[in-house]
Amino acid sequence: MTLDRRAVLAGTLAAAAVPRVNAAGRAAPVATTTAGRVRGAEVDGIKIFKGVRYGADTSSRRFQPAQAAQPWRGIADALAYGAASPQTKADEATSEDCLFLNVWTPNLADGGKRPVMVYVHGGAHANGSGSSPLYDGTWLAKTHDVVVVTVNHRLNCFGYAYLARLGGPELADSGNVGNLDLILALQWVRDNIAAFGGDPGNVMTFGQSGGGGKLVTLMAMPRAAGLYHKVATMSGQHVTAMGPFHATVRARAFMEKLGLKPDQTEALKTLPAAQLVEALKMRDPLERKGNIVFWSVLDHGVLSRHPFYPDAPRESGHIPMIIGNTHDETKAFLGGDPKNFALTWDELPKRMEGELVLDMSPEYVIARYRQLYPNYSPSDVFFAATTAGRSWPGHLIQAERRAEIGAPAWMYQLDFGAQTDPRMGAYHSYDIALVFGTLDAKGSMTGTGPAAQKVRDQMSAAFVAFARTGDPNCAAIPAWEKYTLPRRPTLVINETSAMVDDPRKEERELFSVAPFLKEGT
Repeated sequence: MTLDRRAVLAGTLAAAAVPRVNAAGRAAPVATTTAGRVRGAEVDGIKIFKGVRYGADTSSRRFQPAQAAQPWRGIADALAYGAASPQTKADEATSEDCLFLNVWTPNLADGGKRPVMVYVHGGAHANGSGSSPLYDGTWLAKTHDVVVVTVNHRLNCFGYAYLARLGGPELADSGNVGNLDLILALQWVRDNIAAFGGDPGNVMTFGQSGGGGKLVTLMAMPRAAGLYHKVATMSGQHVTAMGPFHATVRARAFMEKLGLKPDQTEALKTLPAAQLVEALKMRDPLERKGNIVFWSVLDHGVLSRHPFYPDAPRESGHIPMIIGNTHDETKAFLGGDPKNFALTWDELPKRMEGELVLDMSPEYVIARYRQLYPNYSPSDVFFAATTAGRSWPGHLIQAERRAEIGAPAWMYQLDFGAQTDPRMGAYHSYDIALVFGTLDAKGSMTGTGPAAQKVRDQMSAAFVAFARTGDPNCAAIPAWEKYTLPRRPTLVINETSAMVDDPRKEERELFSVAPFLKEGT
């Protein structure tokens, strides 16, 4: 049956005019944004707004910068998460109409000027959304009196396919429209967050993995200047963006997979989104393994320099920064295979060969690890060396480059390991639940015992202190020194945390002889 659009709109506005109540019988919270009013819900004293539109539907502007949300009449419900960007690993609704954000706040428009903590999800620029249970901001907002925001934006080819050298001028920014979505979201925060009890002049961005990578890219983008005031990265190791030549090679290969010639970008704009998602499963034309990758591109326009090469961007040198990593990063990627916990010394070199980003002899690396850690098993060496030779170098470079220009940075290393499966250690992404306080959320392996609560209380308090003042020092942790050279002071986080100069020094020195480039560069 076909419904008349005007009838549907009239019904929606009529429903919006009816006051709604929450489970406790109180009127549901309503906030006023620049585009219109939104109705949320209240849970445990926190006002929650899910699926708030910050940008217009991008399906008609594929590969182009998004436009701000169009104004609406009446009150729009903000009770359910909005669609995620189309992707290959979605366990939720996806759509090109995906520019939504979510807000958790203790109160509305009360002049509270609370610190605003804007979280950008991980997923390697390819997958994910702001709606993971790990990112629920209820505990953080309630415990620390802050406003928490999570964001959806365009991913993979929809956000980062570089078509500037293949199509018309309207595609000039195509390699970075996902980052431009984030800037649009931060502009929304600037213009609207006071209505949610937050301070638009005190915005901290933080993100894990690809989310942290996007944030350090924004630090090198002049268009983002003034929209954020602190940055915290959690295993967000980007140093270089994708070069325009390699990005064009990928765009050509992707179009060929779709049956298109390089000059058929107009046809690419109109293919069904599902067809593009299916093509994302193709082999990357430049990497040794894995599906095709799309992420931020050095396009000499939106992004005119690499995030941390050849130095830290001086335009954001005044921005305080936390740079974090976990002790056992690669167990998140490699720990799912039981064979990796039962390796022999004979199997180890071949198994390690495909997992090191730094180009070094596995036999040489293994021999050195056996000297350093004579009690390590082959599997212990495998996880330690792949972490130090793949996931750790980018964090070190970011901290070093900041120290070299006198930019404030604090570095942490999370040693506190998984409680529900101790074999996994402190794996990549394990710190998310400890910062958000979502210890019992789906995907968390922290458990809810006293040890996890103790580490949660340290990490969340430090992140909130940083959001509030630009300095993470607080009563919950030891005095956290800024990262300086040559000492490299680092907060090693555990049940009892401590400052350590140059932790894992020998491993750092072992891999320092090889240059680091982010995979895909």
